[in-house]
Parts: sequence; C-alpha cells; structure tokens
Amino acid sequence: MATLNPNPSIWQLAGGPAARPYADVFLKHGVGLIGPGDAGPWKPERGDDDFDGGFVRRFSSEMEIGDVVLLRTGIATIAAVGIVASEYLYLNQFDDVNGWDLQHARRIRWSKLPQDYTFGSPVFGANPTRCSRIWNEEVIDYAERFLKSPPNHWQAAPLPDLPPEEPGLDSVPKEIEGIVAKAQDLAGLFWDRRNFGDHPTEDELVAHFVVPLLERLGWPPERIGVKWRRIDVAAFTALPRTPESCRFIIEAKRLGQGVEGALEQAKGYLESLGVLRDVIVTDGIRYRMYASDHGFVPVAYANLIRLKRSALELFERMKNASISRYQGAES
Repeated sequence: MATLNPNPSIWQLAGGPAARPYADVFLKHGVGLIGPGDAGPWKPERGDDDFDGGFVRRFSSEMEIGDVVLLRTGIATIAAVGIVASEYLYLNQFDDVNGWDLQHARRIRWSKLPQDYTFGSPVFGANPTRCSRIWNEEVIDYAERFLKSPPNHWQAAPLPDLPPEEPGLDSVPKEIEGIVAKAQDLAGLFWDRRNFGDHPTEDELVAHFVVPLLERLGWPPERIGVKWRRIDVAAFTALPRTPESCRFIIEAKRLGQGVEGALEQAKGYLESLGVLRDVIVTDGIRYRMYASDHGFVPVAYANLIRLKRSALELFERMKNASISRYQGAES
C-alpha cells in the first residue's frame, strides 16, 4: 500500500474546462497539473501575483505526499480519485496541453472511476477554483469510503512513465516566418480583454492567420474556399471546386475555445459532402490534424506561439502537393 497521511487532506483538482479538458492527460501520465506555468517554477519567495492568484502556491506548498485528490470535471462531478505520490515538480513537457501551460506538477496515483460520479449538489461551489482543499463533509465521506473499498491495488501501483520533453523547433520554415511572428506578436494582446476587448471571432482568425498560412504553404487563392458549403475553409487540389477535388477542410473556433471539440462538426460537413477528407481544427494559433483514413485519429499538431519539432509534420501535410507546378506556371 502507498503511504497515506494519518489524516490526509482532501483536495479537488480541475481537469480543465468543458471546452478544453485535459483530465485524460492526468490519468495517462500519473500527474496532477496546474497553470499558469510559463512564469517559471514556484518558489516560496515568489508572490501569488506571478501565478494569477494563490492556486499554484497551495498546490505546490500545502499539498502533501499521501493527500487525496479528486479529479474534478464539473461543479459536482469527478472522474477519478488519486493519492499524491511526489513533492512539487516543474515539468516543462506539459507546457502545451490543449493550449494550456501546465508545468506545475505532482505525481499522482489515480484510480479512474468506471463512470463519472456526480454528487447530489454542487459540492465544489457554483464557480470552483482550479485547485482547493475540500471541507465538504459529503465529499470527505465519499473519499474516505473509496480509499477503504476494494480493489485498492492502485494505491501501490507503479507510476506510468512521464513523456519526454519535446525539443523546440530550431528554425521556423522560411515560408511561414511571417505568420509565426504575427502570431507571437498578437496572441498576448488577443487574450487581454482590458486592452483589446472581446477575443477575436473565428472569422477574424481565419482572415488573419488560416488563409495567409495556406497561401504561404503554396495554395493559390482560387483553391482556398472560405465558407464553402458552410465549411470554414476548404483546400482544393484542382478546379472546379467540388467535393471530389477537396483535399482537406479546416474548422475554426474562437480563441480559447476547445478546437478539439470541432472535429465532430467537421465530420458532419464531410458526411453531407459524401467524401472522406482529413480535418484540421484551429483557433488560428493552434492547429490539429485528424487523418480520415485512420478513423480520424490526430496525426499532427502545431502551436504557432510554441513551435516544437513535430510541428513540421503538420506543415508538410498542409502543403499544396502541386506547389512546384503552380509556381512553375507563374514564372
């Protein structure tokens, strides 16, 4: 059995908002994560203002090995129960989890529930914080009973391996340097409601980032369909623009929305077209591609403000296969 505190504290840890969840990452890698992490590791001498409040401090300094953590997925719902298995860690391999910077970490042995458990009332509050200690008697009673109930082999199970830290991209491909620079210049401003206002709409993001990115990757304007048959963006290998000549489609969401949730909407558009094509979902900054010939599994990803070497795979897949012929015709 893993060591439990004689009187362990009970904590709730958010598994991400509904639009951009990351609970599956916690379970897969045996971690609990919290952000913002880009400000660097937490240290006692650093103030709460560096981390948008006291959540990181409590997670890093007040949580103890052997404490119990509930993986919260709603105001009254949990997906797993865990036991803290490490001191505070700063793990840079989690700098981009669905677009979140979540480098503040603890190793946690999780027991995933067969299905999410919902308490009878919003026990975590109407607007739960990302991490907090639990004082609600109903929740504490549930956690204590769960720990004493078999099977309990998970409490001493080996922790899964952590993913390796992916190296950053040494050199941005020359053809997209301008788009990447623009994203890095503007992303912070877009998030600043006080100085910018509402986040840009998906149409703005398509105009400022998606279409220019496609053009830089070799797609001529006449082969880029915007709002073509209700699809945000479609790339065509030839004219006329028909379902058969469509190579892939792009579904855009507002900045901050869960782009991964746009896949089902895009698949619906493909069904109406009667063709199978790859899908890219994006918020203008993050791009994730799903391969239609493999059951729409994710095959490539890039974050323009946090480029990793693997992003090259996405750009290669997005390039116009006929770019050399097109450029030759223009010369």
